[in-house]
Amino acid sequence: MAGPVQSIERAAAILRLLAGGPRRLGLGEVAASLGLAKGTAHGILRTLQHVDFVEQDAATGKYQLGAALLHLGTSYLDVNELRSRSINWADALAARSGEAVRLGTPLEGRVLIIHHVFRPDDTLQTLDVGSLLPLHASSLGKVLLAFGTATVESALEVGLEAYTRHTLVVREDLNPALAEIREQGWAAEVQEMSMGDAGIAAPIRGHGGLVVGAIGVSGPVERICDSKGRPQPALITLLREAARAISRNLGAARW
Repeated sequence: MAGPVQSIERAAAILRLLAGGPRRLGLGEVAASLGLAKGTAHGILRTLQHVDFVEQDAATGKYQLGAALLHLGTSYLDVNELRSRSINWADALAARSGEAVRLGTPLEGRVLIIHHVFRPDDTLQTLDVGSLLPLHASSLGKVLLAFGTATVESALEVGLEAYTRHTLVVREDLNPALAEIREQGWAAEVQEMSMGDAGIAAPIRGHGGLVVGAIGVSGPVERICDSKGRPQPALITLLREAARAISRNLGAARW
């Protein structure tokens, strides 16, 4: 029986490395991390880029997972499975945060809400399951855009509508915002979709660390944010703990 093919093993190692964190990696970082010669790493990266499994940022020359691979990573996971494995953690997050919790996945250039836990009080609330939110103006959508689960091109096709004066409607403004989300590991919307409302969201990862959805907390801006309009650190901590727990349940070992 033939042994393993070394080039495929190395390509798989590079993909795992790129999936292991939110930031892009340069050629030198990839080579050093895996103990490969730069020429070898570059050849594999170019091949992966040719089949759209890897993308290279034109400005920095650094690499990240490509749209084709991300599509393969999300296609295995049925929406109902994502919902069923997240329900307990979403319910607990709503109880601990005191705010509404939603789970979202991409659908045709928007965010599909697949689960919604009401804020645990007696106020009148409307069930959002099945509704579609804009990618560029919601914290859930910005997470999906930042980590490549949804593409900026799909958002542009639908249109970057200005819901409020705070909405990001220019791609040149959206790109650095998405880079910041990848760096910090969570996204915020502060009166970008509706005046008086705010939300924060974090990525849910599946096998290999690929982002397969997002979980978010939303509510009145004065409860989600501090007096300076910044999301409450305690809420961010609760949110990220829930996202990590769901990710572990889906097989993302490093979470």
